[in-house]
Amino acid sequence: MDLFFIPPRICWWRVLFLLSIFQDYLSNMLDCPPTCSCSPTEIYCNKSDNGKFFPLLALQDTGNNGNNSIEDLFKNITSIHIENWTGLQTLKDVDMELYTGLQRLTIMNGNLRGIQARAFSQNPHLRYINLSKNPLTTLSWQLFQNLQLFELRLEEVVFECGCDIRWIQLWQQRGEAGLHTQLLFCNNGASKIPLQAMNISLCDLPDISVTHYNLTVIEGDRVTVTCNGSGSPLPEVDWTVNDLHSINTHQSNVYWPNVHSINLTLVNVSRDDNFYMLTCIAENKVGMANASIQLTVHFPPTILKLDEPERRHETCIEFTVRGNPQPTLRWFHRDKEIPPSDYIRTEMDTYQDYLEGCLNFKDPTHHNNGNYTLEASNFLGVTTKTVYGHFLNAPFSDGTPTPTITVTHRPEEDTFGVSIAVGLAGFACVLLVVLFVLINKYGRRSKFGMKGPVAVISGEEDSASPLHHVNHGIITPCTLDAGPDAVVIGMTRIPVIENPQYFRHGHNCNKPATYVQHIKRRDIILKRELGEGAFGKVFLAECYNLSPTKDKMLVAVKTLKDPTLVFSQTLKDPTLAARKDFQREAELLTNLQHEHIVKFYGVCVDGDPLIMVFEYMKHGDLNKFLRAHGPDAMILVDGQPLQTNGELGLSQMLHIATQIAAGMMYLASQHFVHRDLATRNCLVGNGLLVKIGDFGMSRDIYSTDYYRVGGHTMLPIRWMPPESIMYRKFTTESDVWSFGVILWEIFTYGKQPWFQLANNEVIECITQGRVLERPRVCPKEVYDIMLGCWQREPQQRLNIKDIQKILYALGKATPVYLDILG
Repeated sequence: MDLFFIPPRICWWRVLFLLSIFQDYLSNMLDCPPTCSCSPTEIYCNKSDNGKFFPLLALQDTGNNGNNSIEDLFKNITSIHIENWTGLQTLKDVDMELYTGLQRLTIMNGNLRGIQARAFSQNPHLRYINLSKNPLTTLSWQLFQNLQLFELRLEEVVFECGCDIRWIQLWQQRGEAGLHTQLLFCNNGASKIPLQAMNISLCDLPDISVTHYNLTVIEGDRVTVTCNGSGSPLPEVDWTVNDLHSINTHQSNVYWPNVHSINLTLVNVSRDDNFYMLTCIAENKVGMANASIQLTVHFPPTILKLDEPERRHETCIEFTVRGNPQPTLRWFHRDKEIPPSDYIRTEMDTYQDYLEGCLNFKDPTHHNNGNYTLEASNFLGVTTKTVYGHFLNAPFSDGTPTPTITVTHRPEEDTFGVSIAVGLAGFACVLLVVLFVLINKYGRRSKFGMKGPVAVISGEEDSASPLHHVNHGIITPCTLDAGPDAVVIGMTRIPVIENPQYFRHGHNCNKPATYVQHIKRRDIILKRELGEGAFGKVFLAECYNLSPTKDKMLVAVKTLKDPTLVFSQTLKDPTLAARKDFQREAELLTNLQHEHIVKFYGVCVDGDPLIMVFEYMKHGDLNKFLRAHGPDAMILVDGQPLQTNGELGLSQMLHIATQIAAGMMYLASQHFVHRDLATRNCLVGNGLLVKIGDFGMSRDIYSTDYYRVGGHTMLPIRWMPPESIMYRKFTTESDVWSFGVILWEIFTYGKQPWFQLANNEVIECITQGRVLERPRVCPKEVYDIMLGCWQREPQQRLNIKDIQKILYALGKATPVYLDILG
C-alpha cells in the first residue's frame, strides 16, 4: 500500500493528471521509458524519441522493494539528461514538481519551444540547466529568479531579438551563469546577429527608490512608507511583507508616464517586527531591482524570565529581558541596590533586543537568602520582577535553640582572661612561623611530591599556578585546599613547587593531572612582531632549551596585554581575572595535541607580560596564503606589478581541506567546539602543512569578518549556521557548517563569504535558507560536500569523519575524474 500513498502537500488534481499522462507506464508501476536508462539518482535519455511526456523514475531500479513513498523515489533523482526527443515541445509545471532534489537538467537537441512560468518552482537545488540546440524563441528571467544557477547553457538557441531577451544580454555582459563564455544569436528580421549586438531602446532594468532607509518608530505607532519604481517597460512594484506581525495595507498608484508608486501602511506596529527589513521589489521583462528599509521599533522593557537560583556552589539567578532601546538593569536585595563586586556580579549577553544572563554569586551563605528584585528601564518605561533566592540554611535553623553559656565573673578576671588568650595566640603565631621556615630550609617534601623553597607568581624565576581542566569543551574549576605548601593570591590558591617544569592540575584532585610546561623568560628572545589582537601581541621569537635535539628553535609567542587596560572597565580585580583566563587557555591548549592543531609548548609566568609559546608556522594564516596564491595575487618588482606564478591547483586545495578536516575530527573526538572555524584561524607551514590554531588576533586583523552584537560580543556570522545566529547554539554540527564555508574560502582563494552583502543582509540570507554559490573552480563533488555541511537541520549535516574520508579519496583520485564544470 505504501506505493499508492500520496503525500498531502501534492495537489490531488495534479497527481491524477500525472497518472493519466503516464498510463502507458502504470502496468509496470512508473516503468522507465525504452529509450532511457534509469538509476536511483539519474535518468539518462540520449536516443531519438517522439514521446511527448517528461520521463518518470523507474521504480524497479531503485532496489527499495516498495518501502519508500513515490515522493521519496522522485526526490532522490539529482540529474536528468534528455537528448534528441522531438516530441517534447513544452516543459510544464507538473513535469518537474516531483523532482524536488534535482540539481542538473539537460534538454538538448530536441524540439523544445516553450517553458511554463513555474516549471522550476519546486526545484530549489537546480544549479545546472542546459537547453542548447532547441527552437526556443524567447525565455523569461523569472524562470530562474529563485535558483542559484552556476551554469545556463543556451548554445545554438536562436531567439527573437527584442526586449524579452534583453536580460540574457545583460547576464552575458555581467558574466552570470557562464553565459559570457557562449556565443549567442538572435533573429533581427531576416538576419541573425550576435546577441551582444542587439540594440533595443526603452528596455532596461527598473530603478527603485524608497522614502526611508532607516525607520524608527514606537510600538503601537502608525506609519506609511512609499516605494517608487520607474523605467521602461513600466515595472510592477510591490512590498514583500512575509512574516510581518504589524497590521499592514497596500495602496498602489501609477504616475504617468513611467513611475509606479506603492504605499505601505503599518498599523499598530509590533515589537516583534523590530529589526525587520521592509523590502520593495520592482520587476519588468528585463529583471528586478529591490530596496529595503530597516525597521527599528522602540518599546518598554519586559522581564521574560527570572528563575530561582539552583542550589550549587556557583549560584546564578538567570534572567531574560527584552526591550529597545537596551534597558538598564538594577538589582535590589532587602530594599537596597546591589553594587557589583567580586562576590555578586551581573554577567549578560545581548542579541538583537534581548538581554540574557545571570546574577552570579560567589560562595553565598545564609546571609544571601531573601528576595531579589530585578528592575529594567528605558525611556519608555520601567518594569520589575522579584524572585526568592535560597542558598544555605542558617545555623540551627532546624528548630534547635542556639546554645548559650552563662559565666559569672568579676571584671578583673575578664581582663586577665583576655590577656592570657592574646598571649597564647601570639605564641602560636611565632611557633608556626618558625616551623614554616625550618620546613622550607630543610627541604620538607611537599604534598605535591617536590622539595624546595616557596615561590609565588610575582616575578621569581620558578613558579606555578593551578589551571583549569577542560571537560567536553566546558571549562570547570578544581577546588584545591590551601595548605602549608600554598600561598593565596586574591581568590586563587597557588600550590608551591620548586623549579617546576609543569603546572599540575586535574578536574578533581583524584583524577590524572594535566601538566603545562613552564619556560623561563631568559630562554625567550623576541625577534619581530607578527601581529596584535585585543588581548596581546604575537611575536616571532627564538626559544632555548625547548627541544632536547636543538639548541634553539623559532617559535611564536603570544603575550597578554596589561590586564588593567583590558579588564578595568568591567572587573574589580583585572589582573587576577586576566591571569585566570590565561591559565584556563594554557590548560585547554595543553590538552589539545594533534598533528593538525598548532602545537602549544608551554607558558612563561615569571614576571609580566604573561607569555604562551607556540610552534612557528612560516607562511602565516591560511586566508592570506590563499589570497597570495590565487589568480588575482600580485607582487611588486621595482615598483611595478607582476603576476605571481604560485596559483594553487585542485590537488593542493584538496590537500589543505583534508588536513583541516583531520584537525576537526580530533576536536570533535575531544568534545571540543571551536565556534570560530575559518581560514583566518588556520596556519600554514612548510610543505603546505596546515593546522587549526587561533592566536586571538583575527577579531582585529579581520574585523570586517565579525558582526558586533551589543557593545562587546563579536560574532563571525558569515561562518555561522542559522541555529547559532538565532539561538546562540554552538555544537560540533555548527563547526561542520563552518567547515563548509572554509571549503568555499579555499576554492575562491580566500574571498570573504557573502562579500557583496552587508552583515544584516547576510543574517537574513542565512536564516532564510540561502547558501553560497558554487565557486568557479570548484568540482561538483566538493560543492556537494559544502551543501551537505549547510543542511538547515544540524542532525542532517555530514559527519566530519565522512567529510575527511571523501576529501582524502578525492585528493588521491586523478583530477580528470572530478567534474570541474558540471
